Amino acid sequence: MWGSLPERKADSQKHNAVIWMGIYKYIQEAFQKEYGQRADIYRRRIREWRKLGTVVRIDKPTNLARARCLGYKAKEGYFLARVAVGRGSRKRPHPWGGRKPAKNVAYLSPGKSLQRQAEEKAARVFRNLEVLNSYWVGQDGMKKYFEVILVDRKLLAGMPKGRAFRGLTSAGKKGRQ
Repeated sequence: MWGSLPERKADSQKHNAVIWMGIYKYIQEAFQKEYGQRADIYRRRIREWRKLGTVVRIDKPTNLARARCLGYKAKEGYFLARVAVGRGSRKRPHPWGGRKPAKNVAYLSPGKSLQRQAEEKAARVFRNLEVLNSYWVGQDGMKKYFEVILVDRKLLAGMPKGRAFRGLTSAGKKGRQ
């Protein structure tokens, strides 16, 4: 009638997994809805972030579902930083070297995404930590905001150092393709 104990235990674990997956789905939908409607909480959040510095350590992720997907865990050795990166023209003047057809360009683009630049900024500030991943959390007319997941190097034994600078994070891999 009730089945054996291992069968019931497996069924309850499946049920719990479905509930947790549902929670993260709703968290993700709420975050997207706030941004899509430019809700008051989203605008208030951006106003507060504008007043803070470029790289700020934070206690909890703004978008928990996204952070967990990218490897964040709420335990010792995992840290989060919110990084503001300037939007707009990122081009610098071309260093002229004669009038050759190949040099007939006025500006050079950096060849890196804003997300990758945010990861590098966080890695420079927190030198004792390694960048695991990052994700977008908001933007206004002047800045784009990313949350960068940082991990203590002891937890990443065997992984290469300087991942952010060598394009080994997910944003870096996209930029190298």
